[in-house]
Amino acid sequence: MWDAAFPSFLIGLREGLEAGLVVSILVATLVRADARSRLPQVWTGVLAAITLAMSFGAVLTFTAASLSATAQEAFGGTLSVIAVAFVTAMVFWMRRSARSLSGEIKEKVTGALAMGSGVLILTSFLAVGREGLETALFLWTTAQAAGESSGPLTGAAIGLLLSAALCWGLYRRVLKINLTKFFTATGAVLIVIAAGVLGYGLRDLQEGGVLPGKAAYAVDLSGSIDAGSWYSTLVQGVFNLTPVMTWLQVFGYAGYLAVVMTLFVRGLRATAPKPASGRAAPAPDAPTPARRRPAWVVPVTVVTVPALLAGLAVAFGRPKPGAAQTVAVSEKDCGEGFTAPSPGRQTFQMHNTGDRTAEVYLIDPATNAVYGEIEGLAPGTTRALVATVADGAYAWRCVPGGGTAVTSKAVRVTGGGAAKAVVPVSEHDLSGPLAQYRTYVDEGLAALVPQTRTLADDIRHNHLGKARTDWLTAHRTYAALGAAYGTFEDFDQKIDGRAAGLPDGVHDKDFTGFHRIEYGLWHGEPATSLTAPAQQLAADAAGLRKAFPHQDFDPSDLPLRAHEVLENTLQFELTGDTDEGSGTNLATADANLAGTRELLTVLRPLLTSRAPHLLPTVDADVARLQKLLDSAHHGSHWTPVGQLDATARARVNGVTGQLLEDLSPVPDLLEIRKSA
Repeated sequence: MWDAAFPSFLIGLREGLEAGLVVSILVATLVRADARSRLPQVWTGVLAAITLAMSFGAVLTFTAASLSATAQEAFGGTLSVIAVAFVTAMVFWMRRSARSLSGEIKEKVTGALAMGSGVLILTSFLAVGREGLETALFLWTTAQAAGESSGPLTGAAIGLLLSAALCWGLYRRVLKINLTKFFTATGAVLIVIAAGVLGYGLRDLQEGGVLPGKAAYAVDLSGSIDAGSWYSTLVQGVFNLTPVMTWLQVFGYAGYLAVVMTLFVRGLRATAPKPASGRAAPAPDAPTPARRRPAWVVPVTVVTVPALLAGLAVAFGRPKPGAAQTVAVSEKDCGEGFTAPSPGRQTFQMHNTGDRTAEVYLIDPATNAVYGEIEGLAPGTTRALVATVADGAYAWRCVPGGGTAVTSKAVRVTGGGAAKAVVPVSEHDLSGPLAQYRTYVDEGLAALVPQTRTLADDIRHNHLGKARTDWLTAHRTYAALGAAYGTFEDFDQKIDGRAAGLPDGVHDKDFTGFHRIEYGLWHGEPATSLTAPAQQLAADAAGLRKAFPHQDFDPSDLPLRAHEVLENTLQFELTGDTDEGSGTNLATADANLAGTRELLTVLRPLLTSRAPHLLPTVDADVARLQKLLDSAHHGSHWTPVGQLDATARARVNGVTGQLLEDLSPVPDLLEIRKSA
């Protein structure tokens, strides 16, 4: 957790010390001026500033939570860049002001004492409030980068507590700190950290579609660096440097660091400190108010107002439960009760008043693009549909089971930017990719049949060494047909079934196919015991090839398999669960990746028109995984999964997991939606 805590610790320490110095000097000046009665005014301003900073953090959090995923990326990236600007300005200001800070604050306090209680409260409020707002902004951006880690909050809390202890020591004159050296050293470290925050912010802006170059990678060390290792986590947490960075991130990081650090170092030529003002603090004003106010009025007011403003921002920004539209759905009418909604995140209560279960879609009537959907809305039930509404036209399309689609009257919404919609896919749209993939599978089966016959001949003639080589060739051919497994019916269990779940395991009579032969070849079984399983495998391969042209291949299987093939790879091949002695799980994973690549090739036109930024990211993931698998292939030998060192295995699993995550939108993007 410390890797995520350190940047926030440093900010908490610096900003806390800066604000604490102001407060300690204020208190010391009042005490020495025999004006202790005015100390509550200082603490009132301090408490108001803390409340304002916390309210600011709450507003940032709520604002981000109410945005779409893409808008959150853009919002977070923008605030990261703003935070870097604030931190940079703060670093240079403290470098210039550290020597004369005490004298300047004493002059302000002297003036505040002469002008009354309101000015004294304002002085302490402004002095602490600026640091509090900067801390809240920087802490929010570092917390976003750390994800669910509690490190940023922990680090900031430790830094603030330590700064409070240091300020108390300075106030009591039991501690001496060279402020110039302290702020110089921490300033240099903060510049490096801010460079990382800038890089992270630029990446968020790319993810949010604000800046280009999302898939233009300048650095890709995922094949040689384990992203989950302690050293990688430390570097990512402290400096926001990741194994994979785009050109924009690299240029932004390096450019900021080069320019700002150069200016910072050049400015270290210290100027002569300004002499502290020698004026003595005047005696406090005589308490002669025209009328008395209760002592609690001012503190409560200045603390309550910032919190109230933040609460109003959250209350009025959040969609009220009672404001959700209730929209009726039936076989004859769709969208009754639907009126033009306000832009933003909206909740619609969809109530099925008909007699049939229905599919419900919020669409753009001009393009049929889908903004939100509910599947299987049963009669008499109500379910919530949440969608982001922006500038454009909206209508409801209801498709009752066994009935005709009904579309509501369209409404127009103005303002609110743009909302992301998914262009629907029909069976006709997938017919072309399906035909291409069927051809690919048919060609693969045409190659598989002679390969399994060759394997059977090897075993029948007792050429077991050659059989091991030919076994792997045939098994890789079959493994590359992953997206068609659901079509192969019983043939898949016969050809590539596993021993798991069989009563007698590897010795069960129903254990057949590739893995049965694998077990025998790598466990010293004689050719006589493997001849029958090998001949049966060849016969099943031939039977599958003959049956495949007549098998029902559901078009909706294509987008599903884009994710599922590698999901099975991660679950079975990369765990070694399917290894029956050959140690070739990574070869099978390589074949699965080849099949996935072919599937993405036939789906590319549909995906490009619906999610143009998806495929470049997926292609980069595929290339990284291919590179890792290639590194485990040495001539005719593949490194067994169990012999990979912990770092290499973590890399393969991590990159495969990332590819799965990036492929996860494909089924939703290419889901066949009912239109009639």
